Amino acid sequence: MNQSKERLTSSEIANLWTHYIRETMGLCVIKYMVNTIQDHLIHNVFQTAYGLCEKHINKLKKLFRQENFPVPKGFNEKDVNLDAPPLFTDHFCLYYIHTMAMHGSQSYSLAFTLSIRQDLRNFYYQCNIDTMDLYNQSIEVLIAKKLLDRPPYYSTPDKIHFINTLDYVTDLLGSKRSMNAIECGNIYFNLEKSLITKGCLIAFKQVCKDKAIIKFLEKCLNAANKHIGTFTTLLLKEDLHLPRTYDAEITNSNVAPFSEKLMLFHSGFLFAAAISYYGSAAIYSMRADIVMQCEKAIIDDMLIYSSFGKLIIKRNWMEQPPNADDRKIINK
Repeated sequence: MNQSKERLTSSEIANLWTHYIRETMGLCVIKYMVNTIQDHLIHNVFQTAYGLCEKHINKLKKLFRQENFPVPKGFNEKDVNLDAPPLFTDHFCLYYIHTMAMHGSQSYSLAFTLSIRQDLRNFYYQCNIDTMDLYNQSIEVLIAKKLLDRPPYYSTPDKIHFINTLDYVTDLLGSKRSMNAIECGNIYFNLEKSLITKGCLIAFKQVCKDKAIIKFLEKCLNAANKHIGTFTTLLLKEDLHLPRTYDAEITNSNVAPFSEKLMLFHSGFLFAAAISYYGSAAIYSMRADIVMQCEKAIIDDMLIYSSFGKLIIKRNWMEQPPNADDRKIINK
């Protein structure tokens, strides 16, 4: 049997639908940034991102049509203003695409493992390779420009050690052991992503005109600042260095390069991603106070995401994901 004729499973439908929405959003952002970036090395990274995004969208459209599945609306040329002046510096754009490559790699890897049909596995396999190539290109430019913030260095151990006391895990009050390398790595990378998120939120709030969305963005900024403060404190208490902030990488432009729908959706996407990353940090942390702070951040972000859902539905901007067949028998 030709696998491409097999019915799509619920997981496969969900991933195709979700990735189309995200890819079309990403293409709008990339189109705008390509139009404003002056640095040729950074511009080359975005040209690569542009080509990959278009390739993925075209393949997704083909898959939808092949399945007689309505192509989602997603985002289009109405959601981006290519005539808007630069809202972000070239350096912020580079940090942004580097971070989005991280998000994409995680998302495509999950979609690959949830796909059964060979044509879909082939698609997500290639998407993973594309995203890793983009990550490699972006990090090489960050290194070449001396813009890459490396996580704290730890000394390599002299021998194998075993945990011999429950205090390693359960000590919540009083003196705490030093943060191990796994905990430090997760906190540092999550802090970097939070700082990029904050930069996007500052920019969106600066150009947004919708009062309800501005209020939502302020709520998002408060949550982001709270989490940045919490995880910054954890690193500073260990005398570990911090990643740079990006607030100064936002220009003073007040002309919106994106529709309010896109800015709202993008903000929601960033908080959804944060929930996933904080969850991973909580799972891999063995110090109770770190786990507790990650769980608090997850709860905060889930409340933000709930507000996002209500607002985007009120604006009639939320496309309905495909539903299960209704098998209820209604007696009339």
